[in-house]
Amino acid sequence: MRPESITIRPAVWDDADTIIEFNKAMALETESRRLDLATLRKGVLACLGSSEHGFYIVAELSEDRSPEPIGQLMITYEWSDWRNGVFWWIQSVYVAPDRRGLGVFRTMYNHIVVKAKADSRVCGIRLYVERDNHNAQGVYQRVGLTPSVYTVFEQDFVLGHDTSTP
Repeated sequence: MRPESITIRPAVWDDADTIIEFNKAMALETESRRLDLATLRKGVLACLGSSEHGFYIVAELSEDRSPEPIGQLMITYEWSDWRNGVFWWIQSVYVAPDRRGLGVFRTMYNHIVVKAKADSRVCGIRLYVERDNHNAQGVYQRVGLTPSVYTVFEQDFVLGHDTSTP
């Protein structure tokens, strides 16, 4: 497969089931997490239904007669007062296992970079990756992403354990 045979398009409602399956597979593969499917479905549909949350793109093989998604990623937004602009956060990256190593992520990433640079409100692109997912880290570095000077901290009220005290 050549990268030019990969087509990138915005996700549409008909992609919801595929996106849900891809997200489910990605969470299990990278973090050994079994996601609640009802919550996941609501989250995917919320993003597909409102651009304020972000957007998905889907990668397909353009040489197929009836193309099927082989990859996806989601973009969400973070306002930066320091830059007076928006960072696009890449999330929910997934490439079908039998299509990995063929340039699918690179093609999606390049598509996003072109789109981001064309929007004067976007000041940069970021992503986070599970600290032990060395394969993904290598892929991200090969497309030109570099580790940030920041470490992400979180308090997850849904998937993690809320350890806060009032």
